[in-house]
Amino acid sequence: MIAGANDKIVIRGARTHNLKGVDVDIPHGAMTVVSGVSGSGKSSLAFDTVYAEGQRRYVESLSAYARQFLERIEKPDVDFMDGLAPAIAIKQKNQTRNPRSTVATATEIYDYMRLLFARCGTVTCLHCGGIVKRDTVDEIATSVISLGEGTRLYALFPIVRAEIKIEPMQEFALPPEETKPAKKKAATKKSTKAAALPDISDVLKERLAELRKRGYNRLFQNGKIVEFSTPESLLELDFNEPIFVLIDRLAVSAEVRSRIVDAIETGYRESGEVQFLTVPREDAKPKRIRFSAAFECMNCHRAYREPEPRLFSFNNPFGACPRCQGFGNTIDFDPNLIIPNTARTLDDGAIDPWVKPKYRPMHSEMKRFAKEKKIPVNVPWFDLTPAQQEMLWEGEGGFSGIRGFFNLLERKKYKLHVRVFLSKYRGYAPCPECRGQRLRAEARAVLLENKNICEVGALTITAARAFFDSLQLSPSQAEIAGKILEEVRQRTGFLEEVGLEYLTLDRLSSTLSGGESQRIQLASSLGSKLVGALYVLDEPSIGLHSRDTAKLVRILHSLRDLGNTILVVEHDPDVLRAADRLLDLGPGAGELGGKLLAEGTVEEVSNNPNSITGRYLSGRTSIPIPRDRREPSREMLKLKGARANNLRGVDMEIPLGMLVAVTGVSGSGKSTIVHQVLYRGLMQALGQSEGGDTANLYRELTGTHFLRDVVLVDQSPIGRTPRSNPVTYIKAFDAIRELFAQQPDARRKSYTAGSFSFNVPGGRCDVCEGDGTVTVEMQFLADVELPCEECNATRYKTGILEVKYKNKNIYDVLNMTVQDALHYFAGHPKIVDRLQVLDEVGLGYVRLGQSATTLSGGEAQRVKLAAHLATIRAASTTRGVPTKVASRVLYILDEPTTGLHFEDVGKLLTAFKKLIDGGGSLLVIEHNMDIIKSADWVIDMGPEGGAAGGMVVGVGTPEEIARIPESYTGQWLALALEGKV
Repeated sequence: MIAGANDKIVIRGARTHNLKGVDVDIPHGAMTVVSGVSGSGKSSLAFDTVYAEGQRRYVESLSAYARQFLERIEKPDVDFMDGLAPAIAIKQKNQTRNPRSTVATATEIYDYMRLLFARCGTVTCLHCGGIVKRDTVDEIATSVISLGEGTRLYALFPIVRAEIKIEPMQEFALPPEETKPAKKKAATKKSTKAAALPDISDVLKERLAELRKRGYNRLFQNGKIVEFSTPESLLELDFNEPIFVLIDRLAVSAEVRSRIVDAIETGYRESGEVQFLTVPREDAKPKRIRFSAAFECMNCHRAYREPEPRLFSFNNPFGACPRCQGFGNTIDFDPNLIIPNTARTLDDGAIDPWVKPKYRPMHSEMKRFAKEKKIPVNVPWFDLTPAQQEMLWEGEGGFSGIRGFFNLLERKKYKLHVRVFLSKYRGYAPCPECRGQRLRAEARAVLLENKNICEVGALTITAARAFFDSLQLSPSQAEIAGKILEEVRQRTGFLEEVGLEYLTLDRLSSTLSGGESQRIQLASSLGSKLVGALYVLDEPSIGLHSRDTAKLVRILHSLRDLGNTILVVEHDPDVLRAADRLLDLGPGAGELGGKLLAEGTVEEVSNNPNSITGRYLSGRTSIPIPRDRREPSREMLKLKGARANNLRGVDMEIPLGMLVAVTGVSGSGKSTIVHQVLYRGLMQALGQSEGGDTANLYRELTGTHFLRDVVLVDQSPIGRTPRSNPVTYIKAFDAIRELFAQQPDARRKSYTAGSFSFNVPGGRCDVCEGDGTVTVEMQFLADVELPCEECNATRYKTGILEVKYKNKNIYDVLNMTVQDALHYFAGHPKIVDRLQVLDEVGLGYVRLGQSATTLSGGEAQRVKLAAHLATIRAASTTRGVPTKVASRVLYILDEPTTGLHFEDVGKLLTAFKKLIDGGGSLLVIEHNMDIIKSADWVIDMGPEGGAAGGMVVGVGTPEEIARIPESYTGQWLALALEGKV
């Protein structure tokens, strides 16, 4: 046992992946950041060693039955580990695909909102809009006394208990006792003794007899008091009209409050309601006030169920909209298909089905209706007010509207041509019953501050926090809601602190980026207030603007201050400087890395000459600012009237032939305008079907004739099987296989280039089919991957492995790193030129045959970039092909610096230069200040995120952006240009 292991995690001899026997101590209750160049072994240490061992030990402590449902983790290659805390990993990838998961449900905010609305919400009547409530004794007594001193009253209750008919919820049967119809009362024989009694049922007789025994002897009907001491006295009553029992006669005063309370309690006990009738004076009419113990509408007296938390859950059949089952959309008539181009006017045929000759009369009818309602027919559809659009959809008077038109056609769908016509306009559309709000009408009728739970869910984090902070509650409600509001405010505060204030609470979790998903998990962890845990985070600053990095650091420190250990893999300089302890790995990548270069405080690492990270943190090394920037030419793309998400008619000009950076805080609209609008518009303009219909996304896109192609280089995997790898993706493996096929041994055995492929039958092993391993399922134990016994994990048949080039077979070549392969294949430019680009984009440490499933998003993006660079290089060296083969190609990249160290960013900029020198244009979404300060042109979005963003704040060179006071990017860019960050 190593001394001091209780206050730190002790690691000795870590050899996972490329780690070379690393010995390190990670202190508990501190924030430790692991840095180093890409591929130096940071994730191998943090995730594949520390987290993996922590999870493995926890899982092994569970029963064999429980283990089969949990993540299966292999034992890391390490000599000794001690002092581990329960480990929680928060990774970049967003794994959520559940269409029911939202930001509010993922952070548990929605659970507290459901409880808050159930206990403090005001229920409104679905029929008349009145308040639905249960009258309490104190409230009634106060209301009666407020009638005024001396007011004379009769306190009454109905002789027959009122039958409470609760408004039924669709698809939910009421309990039998509530739905069972009253039994027909059997006719009774008149006794000779009661011959004078009116013809009333036995039940009523028994009720009257019971009331007499309990001391009630006065009945009231139509202003007349009747004694019912004898049967004959009942002859004065009309049993076809309501009859009441007189509880008390009183005159209002402060002294009679106890009598009023007694009368109320009596009425509630006997019949569930009480009525007070004023005794009229002179010509005044009597006033009747009714109070009920039932939960019912005060106006129309319809009874309802009291709200409960499950009523507000769209994941529960009790609360979900019965039409869409809580998804918010249904297969119905799609507004985007009915009105495909919202930039069109009603005159120009914005409503597509009415442009067809057969239904042209509906167009004329619509124009008459629009004239009558003063709806302009010469302005774009999106400029009509929501009320005007609603009138055209729903119709009014003799005009059936768009919805009525399709409902009419639905009745004729027995005709084939009508079914074909209707199918053109069907798609996923907001549920017509709940309008996309997911909950049934009863849940949407519960309000807080005139907002239902769906409307609160549609607020951004910032707006929701303001709503809950300003909530006006009664003293009793405040007591109930105290803890609930405290939790909600705390969680919304955490989301704001991690820079997610622009997200709405009902935003689907599946639409979040990896960085957003990671920060939501981080906020949830803070909300849970877990103590004594080990949090392992993978670059939490991804997708975060420099303005918000300080917020992230504060929340990491808060998590640490609770008593947790924080282990972060990070490249952002602000996060590195905020660390309690730095671990710098290197010096190179892959086989050249895996060593601990420096450890200690930020100052100690900065002053360590062996640390590459330290040189950048201290300012001894930096990425230089370009001496000359390319100037915009007449060739540019002009996008006008971009509309999507938070974009509201944005105009943007993108110069071609240069490096253009699109910047802005998180949620400002960068990805929306580049991916959803510009990329799709260019794809459509260039005749690529993947662009889809873009009519609703923008008004005009010009300059597309300057391009012949647009390439999106994103972070999606380059392959989904273990046989996909970098060398096959960049097409270098074809040349390698041809080289091996030309060897004398291969010719003698008649092997072709295809024989050296592990993706097709022939030369590959028939048992493992080229995977090299065979998986054995172990049920509740982790699946065991065993080396294939047939090929001994080499993937190939024995005959193929006998063919060698420079004393290495094809299996040996696939195990080489890119840098080793460059030396090995020297003299073969066809191979070297393609492998060279992998090294140029910072992937020299990657093995040629490394599985695509093990590459990070940033690595996958750089492999794709390398593939394009390789194509340019190969074409430019081919005789007869112009040098600038990338001319008229626009490359779009989304945060290519993800996972990149300072050292690697310089290599990436060199690769960018080669693309542009080849005639290409680059459009990069980026937060990294080294990339932004090196750009030729910057388009800054903002000023804030969400609804407060979606505008162009500034356009120009980095120096020009740095002078814009409204630009958050400009504020940090000014510091970067001065070398202060």
